[in-house]
Amino acid sequence: MMSKPVILTGLRANNDLTIGNYLGAILPMVDMAKKRAGEYRVNMFVPDLHSFTTPIDHGQLYDQVINNIKVYIAAGLPIDHDDVYVYRQSYVPAHSELTWILDCFTGMGEMSRMTQFKDKSAKLSEDRISLGLFNYPVLMAADILLYDASYVPVGDDQTQHLEFTRDIGERMNKQFGELFTIPLPVPKQHEFFGKDQGLRIRDLVDPTKKMSKSDETGRGVIFLSDSPEVATKKIMGAATDSFGEVAFDSKERPGVTNLLTILALLSGKPQHEVNAEWEGKTSYGDFKKGVAEVVASFLTDFQARLAAVDEQPVLSKLEQSEVAMRALSEKTLLRTQQAVGLRPKS
Repeated sequence: MMSKPVILTGLRANNDLTIGNYLGAILPMVDMAKKRAGEYRVNMFVPDLHSFTTPIDHGQLYDQVINNIKVYIAAGLPIDHDDVYVYRQSYVPAHSELTWILDCFTGMGEMSRMTQFKDKSAKLSEDRISLGLFNYPVLMAADILLYDASYVPVGDDQTQHLEFTRDIGERMNKQFGELFTIPLPVPKQHEFFGKDQGLRIRDLVDPTKKMSKSDETGRGVIFLSDSPEVATKKIMGAATDSFGEVAFDSKERPGVTNLLTILALLSGKPQHEVNAEWEGKTSYGDFKKGVAEVVASFLTDFQARLAAVDEQPVLSKLEQSEVAMRALSEKTLLRTQQAVGLRPKS
C-alpha cells in the first residue's frame, strides 16, 4: 500500500447536493478514481470536521455523511477496489493532533489573508466567526501531509490552501528534517489530472453566479433530491436572454449556455453535437422542455440507484479504510512528534 503514489481528495460531508456538485465535482472524482486506482492509491476522505466551520444542524451531520457517501457510490465510485480508501476525517485522530502542531508553526497573518476565510466570514456576525473557519487551511494541510500525498485535485477556491500546505510542509522540513512529502504545485496538479477543474454549473435564475445550495429561494438550484416534477418546473423557469434564438456563448448568453451545458453532460453527448442540434432554434420553450426531459430522466434513474445502495457495505468499507488510515497517519504523526520533542526518538 505504501509503495504507490498517493492521490488525495475530499468527499462532501453535509448539505443537500446539487446537479452542479454532481457534474462539476462528483463525476470527475468518480472518473478519476476509476482510472487512477491501481497505479495510485486513492484516498477519498470525508471532511466531517471541516463541515461545521460555519453553523450547521449538528443533529443531521452523521446521517448526511453516510447519505453523501452513498451519493458517490450511486454515481459509480468503485468502493470495492483495493486501492480506493474511503474514510471519515474525525475517525482518524491524527488529523486533529497534527493540526495543533502545525498551528503552532503558522502565522495569524497567513490565515487572515485567505480569500475563502474573508468571503465566508463576511457573511457572518463577528461572534459567529469560529476559530475553526479561521484555521481551516491548517487542518486541510494535515489532511494532505499525513499521507504523503503528491496529487490533490483543487478548484480555484482551494488553490490558496494547497499553496499553504506546501509552505507549511516545507517550513517544517527545513526546521526538522524530511517529515513530509510536499504535494505538487497547483499548475502541476492541473497538468496531472488533465481536465478542466473549473467547471461550474450556473444558477438557473441568476446564471452570472454558480449553482449553490446557499441560494435562499432554491428556484435556481436543482438538488439531487428534487422530484423530476420540481426540477422540470425549475428548468422551465430558468433565465434565458432577449436574443431570441439558442446559441452557445458563455459570456454573452450565460443562461442559455448553462442549459446547453447541462443538456450535454446529462445526455452524455459531446457539447458540439448538442449545440448543433439546438443552435438557431427560436423557441426557448421547446428548448427548455428538451432540457427538462433529460434532467427529469437523470433524476429518476439516479434516485433509483441511490435508493438501491446497501448501507452495510458502505459502513464496512469505512471501517476497513479507517483502520488502514489510522495506521498510516500515526506513523507520520509519530515522526512529527519525535521531531518537535513530544516523543523520544527511536
